[in-house]
Amino acid sequence: MEYNIEPSEEEKNDWHNDPNNWAWGLFYYNPKDNRLLCPKRIKQLGLTINFGNPNSVFFAVILILTLYLLSRFTH
Repeated sequence: MEYNIEPSEEEKNDWHNDPNNWAWGLFYYNPKDNRLLCPKRIKQLGLTINFGNPNSVFFAVILILTLYLLSRFTH
């Protein structure tokens, strides 16, 4: 049995378009999707964090801490 099969683009698009994978229409949460960053609902606006990925909380904390430190020490 294969466990690390990469999902097809069609499957990724189906996950992306499923409203059940979007909390309040803003936060993407899909544990089946192994990507950490994926397109926002309006793809032209960039990327969002997949909060269904176990590494997402760590990534978000590091990102917020980095932004805080940059704003604090770049006067």
